[in-house]
Amino acid sequence: MVWPYYALSLISATFLGTVIGLERQLSGKAAGMRTNVLICLGAAVFTIISKKMSGGYDDSVTRIAAQIVTGVGFLGAGAIIQDRGGIHGLTTAATIWLVSSIGMACGAEFYKLAVITTVIAVVVLIGLARLTKVLEPHKEKDKQEHKKSH
Repeated sequence: MVWPYYALSLISATFLGTVIGLERQLSGKAAGMRTNVLICLGAAVFTIISKKMSGGYDDSVTRIAAQIVTGVGFLGAGAIIQDRGGIHGLTTAATIWLVSSIGMACGAEFYKLAVITTVIAVVVLIGLARLTKVLEPHKEKDKQEHKKSH
């Protein structure tokens, strides 16, 4: 029986994916709210399916979970862009990877783990973004001093 038994898993994945996606959306990132929700929800669905299909054999569940991680890795790789100025999209790729783990936790009914991870992720995304802005002038100053010395 999938519905309504797994409704909490699906609703939790949707909500938690929205929370992280909202931060990404407000930050103007390409992978915003809809993308993060769909990744989180998809990972939850695949986890639920793997639990139902495994018939109680733990190795089947872990094999499907490993494939979720691999598939999401491809999504993350697509978010990374290299240009003359450096590499962009690493945080987006890491967020995609993390959101899939939150979806898997929801699908596996590890709700406390999913919520705690979401809270920590939002704190990191918002808090460290602010810290990065404070440190950025120091980084530029160090680059200029390094160029002068060579």
